[in-house]
Amino acid sequence: MEVKLHVGNLALTTTADDLRVLFAQAGAVTATDVVKDRDTGGSRGFGFVTMASQADAQKAIAMLNAFVVSERALTVTTAKPREDRARPTFGNRGGAFGKGGGPARRPGRRGGARRY
Repeated sequence: MEVKLHVGNLALTTTADDLRVLFAQAGAVTATDVVKDRDTGGSRGFGFVTMASQADAQKAIAMLNAFVVSERALTVTTAKPREDRARPTFGNRGGAFGKGGGPARRPGRRGGARRY
């Protein structure tokens, strides 16, 4: 069973290939990914490595957590599943008086051009 690891505190010059070479010392690496900023395209300083087995993942954590690469101590942990995040839309803003169903309104006032 594959295990995904979160690798933090990466140097901004670290590439996915660099992670693959480093983590291959601990076992079989299935995939690597360095997370990039969508605006600048540069590294955000963390990434993910997928190891082929639980034993390889535990070995990688033991070997590489706090391992210094490019004068930075890596943090290696088991990745948590990504939670679904609600994206705000025009009608789901919430606000001081609103509950997320639309734009905030003052209590007791009726809408302007509404027809009942």
